[in-house]
Amino acid sequence: MLMGNCLLLFLWCLIDKSFVSPLHSSSQSRMGKEQYRNMLAHRKHGMMGVHRVKRGWVWNQFFVLEEYMGSDPQYVGKLHSDLDKGNSMVKYTLSGEGVGSIFTIEPSTGDIHALRSLDREEKPYYTLRAQAVDVLTGRPLEPESEFIIKVQDINDNEPRFLEGPYSASVPEMSPIGSYVTQITATDADDPTYGNSARIVYSILHGQPYFSVDPKTGIIRVALPNMDREVKEMYQVVIQAKDMGGQLGGLAGTTTINITLRDVNDNPPRFSKSIFHLRILETSPVGSSVGRVKAHDLDSGKNAEVEYSIVPGDGGSMFDIYSNKNTHEGTVILKKCLDYETRKAYTFKVEASNAVLDHRFLHLGPFKDTATVKVNVLDVEEPPVFSRLSYSMETYEDTTVGIIVGAVTAEDLDVGNSPVRYSVEWRKDSENHFDIDPVEGTLSVIEALDRERHTEHNVTVVATKVNNPLLSSKVTVTIKVLDVNEFPPELAFVYETFVCENAKVGQVIQIISATDRDIPAVEHRFYFKSPSQTRNRNFTIRDYGNNTAGVVTRRGGFRRLEQSMYLVPVVVEDGGYPLQSSTGMVSVRVCTCNTDGSLLSCNAEAVIFPMGLSTGALMAIMLCIVILLVMAVLYMGLRKHKKKDTLMSSKEDIRDNVIHYDDEGGGEEDTQAFDIGTLRNPKGIKEKAQLQKIRSEDEPNRASACMSNEDSEDIRAYIHHCLLENSSPPYDSLVTYAYEGEGSVAESLSSIESWVLEPKEDYRNLCDWGPRFKTLAGIFKEHEWVNVTAP
Repeated sequence: MLMGNCLLLFLWCLIDKSFVSPLHSSSQSRMGKEQYRNMLAHRKHGMMGVHRVKRGWVWNQFFVLEEYMGSDPQYVGKLHSDLDKGNSMVKYTLSGEGVGSIFTIEPSTGDIHALRSLDREEKPYYTLRAQAVDVLTGRPLEPESEFIIKVQDINDNEPRFLEGPYSASVPEMSPIGSYVTQITATDADDPTYGNSARIVYSILHGQPYFSVDPKTGIIRVALPNMDREVKEMYQVVIQAKDMGGQLGGLAGTTTINITLRDVNDNPPRFSKSIFHLRILETSPVGSSVGRVKAHDLDSGKNAEVEYSIVPGDGGSMFDIYSNKNTHEGTVILKKCLDYETRKAYTFKVEASNAVLDHRFLHLGPFKDTATVKVNVLDVEEPPVFSRLSYSMETYEDTTVGIIVGAVTAEDLDVGNSPVRYSVEWRKDSENHFDIDPVEGTLSVIEALDRERHTEHNVTVVATKVNNPLLSSKVTVTIKVLDVNEFPPELAFVYETFVCENAKVGQVIQIISATDRDIPAVEHRFYFKSPSQTRNRNFTIRDYGNNTAGVVTRRGGFRRLEQSMYLVPVVVEDGGYPLQSSTGMVSVRVCTCNTDGSLLSCNAEAVIFPMGLSTGALMAIMLCIVILLVMAVLYMGLRKHKKKDTLMSSKEDIRDNVIHYDDEGGGEEDTQAFDIGTLRNPKGIKEKAQLQKIRSEDEPNRASACMSNEDSEDIRAYIHHCLLENSSPPYDSLVTYAYEGEGSVAESLSSIESWVLEPKEDYRNLCDWGPRFKTLAGIFKEHEWVNVTAP
C-alpha cells in the first residue's frame, strides 16, 4: 500500500507542474522580491548570478496513513527544488505542527518521514512550512512555502449509538407501518472518504413484530393486532454496520425496549354472577354493606369501572359507590333497616367502563351485570345517633361554658334503654369540649384559638344504661369561626331616578353590598328598610341572592313638589356578631316618556300658568343675595380707600417717588395745595408736637446744618414714624384720587406748605440723613431767594 501511495504522488507531480499551495502565494511573492534583490547584489560585486529563478517545488499536499503499524518510520513524501543540482549544495528545512516529534526531514534529500502512528480522529491534518537554503551561505534559495499533510482515513471505528439503550411505546392493536421511534448511530471515520462512515441499519432481534428502515433507522410496527394483555413488553436489537453493510464492515448494536400502550379493548366482567352480603339491622344509613368487583384486563383509565344499581324492588334501600383506586363497588345502606319488617333484599348491579373507545365497540357491549343478595341480621342494637356525623360552628371568642351544639342518640330496641353520652378523650391532643351525659350538649371547657386550630374533631360515645357493652360513636366536627368585625356597606354610591309617571311596585334600582370581612364560605347579605321609619314612597325588596331592589310604593311623583328623595337602606350580614350599616340611595324625580325612557332630570325653571317653579324662585333669590353682598363689599372697600393713605405699604416711604398725572395751578395757586386741611387727626397732633419742638430749638439754630444735637428729638420722631405702618411720617408725599378747588379739603399738595406755615424751618433736614440732603438744599436756596428779593 505504501508503494501504491508513492506511485500516486509521483503521477500527481507529473500532472501538476506548479504544485504550489495557494496558501503561500503572498509569502512567495515577498520572498521572490528578496531573492531578486540578492541576485542584483551578486551581479554588482562581479559574482556570477542566475538570470532566472524557477520555483520547482514538487509538492502541494501529502498523505499519510493512519494507524501505521510498521517498524520503520512511514515515508510521507519528498521535497525537491529545481535549484538542487544533486551536488548536495541545497539544504531542506521543515517547521510547523509536529516537526521533530511526529515528522522529520532529511536535509540533503528532502525526504519526509512520520516517526509514529497517527489517528485521523484525533487530528485530521497538519500544516507545515518548507524552506530550501544554500548550504554554504545559509541564504534561502526559495521562499518559504506552506503545505499540508493529511492523515488518510481507514475504517478503524465502528458505528456507535450514543443514547442507547432506548425506550419507546406504541398503542396496542396498531396497524402495520405505525411509527414507533427513530434511532441514529454515528461513525467517527471520514464520511468523505470511501464507505467507512456509510451506515446501514438492520434488526437482529424483534421480528416479526417490528421492522427498521436500513437508511433512516425508523422503527415501525410489522405485525397487526398486537394485544397488550397477551404481551406488553418487547425487546428489539438493532445493528448499525458501516461500509454500506458489506462484508468486512464494522458494526454496533443497541437495544430498544418497546412497550404496548393500553387501549380500551376489553369490557369489565364480574367473577361470579351472585354476591351474598350481610348487614346488621342496627347499621346506620351510609354503612358499608359489602363490596363487589368486576375485572377489566385493561389498565389505567381504560380499566376504571363505574357501578350502578339496576332499578328494582330491593335497590331502593341501597346505593353503590365506585372506587377508582381499587376498581371495586362498595354497597352502602341508603335507608334504615328493620329485621322485623324485611329480612332480605335482592337487586342487580351493573358494571361498565367510564371511558369507551369507539374503534372497538364492535367487539360487544362494554358492561356486565351481577345479582346481589343482602341478608339482614337481627341483633341487639346499640344506641343510634340521629346523624352519621355532626358539624358544628363556634366563634373563637366563645366564653367557657357556652353550649356549642348537641347530639342525639336513642335505643331502637323494645326495651328502650336510656342513653348516656361521653367524650372519647385523646392523650395526644388538647381537649377543648365536654358533653352533658344526659342531654348530649357539647360545651367549651377551654379557650379556643382559631390561629392554632381552625377545626376540632370530637368523638362522642353513646352507651346504653341497661347494657353498657353496647355503645356507638359519632364524629363531631367543630369549626372555629373568625369574629365578624366590619359591617357590610353598599357596593357603590347609588344615584338613580324615578319617572313622574312611575307605577306602584316598579323596580327603579338594583343594589348590592360589599364586606371587608372574609367569610369561611361566602358572603350573605340581607337588605331591608329601617324599621323605625316608614317610607311611603319607596321600599326595599330583598331578592335573597345578595342583591335587592328599590321599589316604588306609590305613583304620581311630581318634580315640582319634591325633586329628590333619599332612600335609606339597611344592610346586614350573616356573621357573628351581626353587623349592619345604613346607606342612602339618591332618587331624582325625572320626566320620562310613556315607555319609561328618560327625558330630563335638570333643575331648570319650569313655567306653569300659575307662575315660576319653586326651584327657579330659589335660584333667582340666590342671585339677588349674591348681588347685594357684592354691592356692600364694593361700597365698604371704596370707603376704606378714602380713609386710608396709599403709603400704607411696608416699604420705606422716604424712597417713594410719587408721579402726578394731573397738573396743578403752579406755585401761584396758593389755594390748591393746602395739605393741612386733609391731614388726619393723628397727623395734626404729630405736626403740632413737631412745631413745638421747632419753636423751642429756633433761637439756638445758627444755620440749616450747623448742629446735630438740636435735631436729636426730630430724628427720634422721624424714626418712630418710619417704624409705624399705620401712619406715614410727617411731610410725606401722598397721591390722592382728586385734587383742586372743588374738594372740601381743598388742595392736597404739599408744595405750598411752606407758604401756609412760614414758621416751619427745614434747615435741619440735613440731620435726617443722606436721603433728605437734596430736599434740605432746595429749601436752603428758596430761603436765600426770599431774603435777597427786594
